[in-house]
Amino acid sequence: MAIQTPPAPAPDRRATGGGTPGPPQYRRLFGAGREVTIHWLTLLVTAALVLAPVVPILYQSIRNEPLYAAGGSLTLSNYTRLFTEAGFGSIILDTLFFAALTTLFALAIAVPMAVLLERTRFPAARVVGQLLRWPIYISPLVLAFGWIVVYGPAGFLTTAVREGLGWVPWNLYSLPGMAFVEAVAQVPIAYLFCANALAASDTSLENAARTVGAGPFRILRSVVVPLLRPPMLYAGLLIFGTGVETLSIPLILGEPAGITLFSNFLYEQGIDSINPDYGLLGAASTFVLLTTIGLVVLQTRLLRHAQRFVSVRGKANRSNLLDIGGWKWLGFAFVGLYVVFGALLPMIALVLRAFTSLLTPLVNPFDLLTLDNFRLIFDYEPYTESITNSITVAFNGAVAVTLLGTVVVLVSRRSDFRFARVLETTAQSPHAVPGLIVGIGFFWAFAWIPGGDALSGTLLALIIAFGVRALPSAYGAISPATMQLGAELDNAARVAGADWWRTVSRILIRLLLPAMLASFLLIWTQMIREYAPAMFLAGAESQVIGTTAIDLWTQGETGSVAALATLQIAVTALVAGLAGFLMRDKKDKKEKAHA
Repeated sequence: MAIQTPPAPAPDRRATGGGTPGPPQYRRLFGAGREVTIHWLTLLVTAALVLAPVVPILYQSIRNEPLYAAGGSLTLSNYTRLFTEAGFGSIILDTLFFAALTTLFALAIAVPMAVLLERTRFPAARVVGQLLRWPIYISPLVLAFGWIVVYGPAGFLTTAVREGLGWVPWNLYSLPGMAFVEAVAQVPIAYLFCANALAASDTSLENAARTVGAGPFRILRSVVVPLLRPPMLYAGLLIFGTGVETLSIPLILGEPAGITLFSNFLYEQGIDSINPDYGLLGAASTFVLLTTIGLVVLQTRLLRHAQRFVSVRGKANRSNLLDIGGWKWLGFAFVGLYVVFGALLPMIALVLRAFTSLLTPLVNPFDLLTLDNFRLIFDYEPYTESITNSITVAFNGAVAVTLLGTVVVLVSRRSDFRFARVLETTAQSPHAVPGLIVGIGFFWAFAWIPGGDALSGTLLALIIAFGVRALPSAYGAISPATMQLGAELDNAARVAGADWWRTVSRILIRLLLPAMLASFLLIWTQMIREYAPAMFLAGAESQVIGTTAIDLWTQGETGSVAALATLQIAVTALVAGLAGFLMRDKKDKKEKAHA
């Protein structure tokens, strides 16, 4: 019987170099593909960064000794003392009243402006819309300084009004005054939410109202404004949460008037105290943290049925803008009052104060021009270092957070990782953690974790803390662009033998470069304005613009504060303009290529 021998195996063409190469082979760690390692590493790093400031706060709140001290025991007495000895009950009421007033003022200004600019024939609507966006690039701390220069007790406009009327109808150093200043800073946020919602929706419902004889004001009242409930709710809760956690206004305006809110209470107990009560500080921080998390959960639950207000369908139907006749000039005056007196005049006055020895309507400011305020900044090395530190932290932090955010988005949105939803939730959760809490938490974390002392007081500590705060913004900027990329790109790469990481690094990331650039600009702007975590984390050589400005303000150096704020505005405007030019240039080249 003939015995058949099996055919010889075909030669490995990849080894011999001949023929068509086979699919690439990748190293496997512990028998798993490298994408598994990347997925788990991304989850662990993100979770560690997010939990690092939270866990020490929760633990410190139930200890009777500082975390870094030996001994100590668990106790709930910190919470008992918080609500019985520290006067925390009145602080809670004042904080909630301040946050509620801020939300009310901001929505009362932003919603009418969004309706006027997006749904009516408004003069110079595009130019005015761009002006309304610019305050986003200005720190609320800087805006507060500008308001004091104009509307404070010795402010330029306050002095003029007092000379003319004999009295002044406003008082910044009160809860309503503080709330209004904070609201002016938050108006652009609420405006963008409402304006974007109106710009994306069609007007079929408005056209239907026209056919039954409804006038412009009836349409606005019965159709347009009700459709704004979801963005109004989202913006309102966001502004309320910001009012609960904000530090700049309570510190600059509230502390001189003896008004204590959540944020400056933490500041007084932690930084401003000779012998800080860390247990009390931990309990108060936990309460603030749970409050902000509760607001986020409430926001999510209230927006579950937002689809009832959907007005963007497959067939968009646009119509002419509503003509409200002569009332448009009243609306123009309303918007102009906010732009001129709310944002533009305080900024002009702040810049003018930076170049004068004194700003008063009683003396021509051009007779008082000087560069002494800038000389004080540049002649004293720690002040100059704060500018360099802010730019360094903002640039490196924006790069790091954008890269981390991109990987997080790709793992959570474009992979089969079983914990993708957990990763997404973890990356978005820091927006519920106030900046001051992040600073307190990392301060304790660096003191508690072995080897953490090497990070304490360094720029790297600020980059980490600021980056945790900015991670949700990076995720929000990159995630929509990722969802627009078709899945066939991934499938084609897989057919060619590419694994997940090669698909991501060779195809998807390159297509996401415009979104990553937008994320970089957003994060850079956010970090150059940030200062709250640095109040606890910055050392003598790692101060940033915000902490230096507060230090100068407490010394009474109003002119130098104005000079420092002017430099921050200039740097922010320069980077924003450069990034806008690069993005516009890239868009023009893309359009020419398609043509």
